[in-house]
Amino acid sequence: MDQPKKGDYSPFFSTYLNLVTGNNYEEQVLNQSNSLLKLFHEKGTAWSEKPYAEGKWTPKEVLGHIIDTERIMTFRALCFARGEKSSLPGFDQDPYVLNARFGHVPIENLLDDFVSQRMALVSLIRTLHEDTLDLVGTANGNPITPRALFWIIPGHFIHHLNILIERY
Repeated sequence: MDQPKKGDYSPFFSTYLNLVTGNNYEEQVLNQSNSLLKLFHEKGTAWSEKPYAEGKWTPKEVLGHIIDTERIMTFRALCFARGEKSSLPGFDQDPYVLNARFGHVPIENLLDDFVSQRMALVSLIRTLHEDTLDLVGTANGNPITPRALFWIIPGHFIHHLNILIERY
């Protein structure tokens, strides 16, 4: 699946999309799953429960945020690929993380959830017709295509993986 063109998404998402290289989408998202599992297993449970600074999320909360964001992006992409014309709302990440209470979820459950989400993502993409990837919908008041939403997912992941590696 080719990457989106400029204009297929809000400039806000350029930060994430600029982190992604290549066009082998499935290989990238599956390799990212392996990288994440390796990091969390190497660092251990105690690491996953400590923020790097006061007021920052723990690695478990970062992981939960990644999962939530991927579900939301995948849902938006599905809606627009199916021709949805209604505008979809944005979401505020902080209340999502707060209300999820990821600190009470065993890390193995979160890791399993992440892998399951990634497998569901790949499965969905395999079933979509190529021309539906460029249909335009509106999310958070901005036009965006399913193709862009799908590619934002690995870019958003890279952004947060880099933070986990550099700051935690």
